[in-house]
Amino acid sequence: MSNKHLLILNQQQIQQKIDRIAYQILEDNFDEEEILIAGILPSGDKIAKRIKSILDDIAPFKSKMIGIELDKQSTSLKATIDFDVQDCSNKVVILVDDVLNSGKTLAYGFGVFRDVPLKKLRTAVLIDRNHKKFPMTTDFAGIALSTVLKEFVDVVLDEEGEEDGVYLR
Repeated sequence: MSNKHLLILNQQQIQQKIDRIAYQILEDNFDEEEILIAGILPSGDKIAKRIKSILDDIAPFKSKMIGIELDKQSTSLKATIDFDVQDCSNKVVILVDDVLNSGKTLAYGFGVFRDVPLKKLRTAVLIDRNHKKFPMTTDFAGIALSTVLKEFVDVVLDEEGEEDGVYLR
């Protein structure tokens, strides 16, 4: 991480945002029996696990974690998944990432499910940067952060020797 950085969210604030997202997901899916939480590796997966943990405590439905690894540098969809995508048929899927910037990652995440008839597909991000190049919006966002393009947002979660935080550099 750069020497110059501005703390945007501390550990407690991150947890408050994730708690709120979990409650919004609960409200949106109260009548469901099971939802699938698809975390985009590496950071989206960390947030997805925290959301699942909260939902396990508060929700009447079951939640199941699934992981998606995307080649974000590719010009076409290249994904590695740890589940059979057909098992998602007629289910609710929550696609989770850490930062929504251009929308490319979420667009590729949507692509994983393009041939599956889902009941509902929603997105959740901790930070929405408002720099869309793809027509992507998020259903659940921790915070909307207007930045300039040359600034970066670093999300630090579960890293040894570092406290959780969101930094602008």
